[in-house]
Amino acid sequence: MTDVLMPKATAVWLVENTSLTFEQVAAFCGLHPLEVNGIADGEVARDIRGADPIANGQLSREELDRAQGNPDYLMKAQKSRHAELLKPARKSPRYTPVSRRQDRPDAIAWFLRHHPEVTDGQISKLLGTTKATIEQVRNRAHWNASNIKPVDPVTLGLVSQLELDDLVRKAAEKKAKDDARKGIVSDGPTLSSVSETLAPSAHDDDED
Repeated sequence: MTDVLMPKATAVWLVENTSLTFEQVAAFCGLHPLEVNGIADGEVARDIRGADPIANGQLSREELDRAQGNPDYLMKAQKSRHAELLKPARKSPRYTPVSRRQDRPDAIAWFLRHHPEVTDGQISKLLGTTKATIEQVRNRAHWNASNIKPVDPVTLGLVSQLELDDLVRKAAEKKAKDDARKGIVSDGPTLSSVSETLAPSAHDDDED
């Protein structure tokens, strides 16, 4: 069945301008009959302006007349070109130049070491890699595991600092919420800057 564009606004229009039953409106708009009843009573969608499904091409006049003449008839929506125009464009997968693709395992290793709160899905989307590759790096099953070393993805030129900061912030906020639901008290992860990440540690100095 074709999804109705702006279901609540469409329901408002149908309630105000037709003699359809609440069940017919609900079935057409994908709503619960009680929600349609609430629209009729002015308790739901009070500030929503009605959208005419005939004018925007989602319903034919013949289909509406047939439903108004038979309370048991459920209307069928038709595909509207307006709906196609208003659909959000899907982002294409991130493209990584061939010359940079060999650096992705290093960036994955950096996330696994410094920001374990970032999910595999988030890493995959940001770096344009796959969850299988991330798992291989994590388990050191990657074909080039012996040469993989954690390197900041900004330094590698795979992402911008703004993108990295935004991702880590979102991951930290999600983890904090999840911990709060579980009753876990945590200070939460902090975003390491590129300079901090690349700076030698005291342990490294001792080894030198």
